Amino acid sequence: MNWKLLNPLNWRKSFLILILGGFVFIWFTFIDTYSLLTRYQISERKEDLKAKTRQLEAETVELKDKIEDLQSDSALLERIAREEYGMRKKGDVVYKIREKDN
Repeated sequence: MNWKLLNPLNWRKSFLILILGGFVFIWFTFIDTYSLLTRYQISERKEDLKAKTRQLEAETVELKDKIEDLQSDSALLERIAREEYGMRKKGDVVYKIREKDN
């Protein structure tokens, strides 16, 4: 058997550079902590979080508008209290309506 072929010191420099380059490429693409794959996944997560932030900001603006409306319009506040929470004024008569069971 020819032992010279198994010794990396006897290989051509271009072949050694190719092997080293391949190793570096695989390392930085898949294995490293800041690999290209990890960076891609982080950027996707970042875009998802930005979209979620925009959605939550829109909901916050909507809720602030509702709060402002409730603070300035007492009729709206009274209507919501009556319809959603079953509250009544003094002297109001409340009728309970039952549906027929079939």
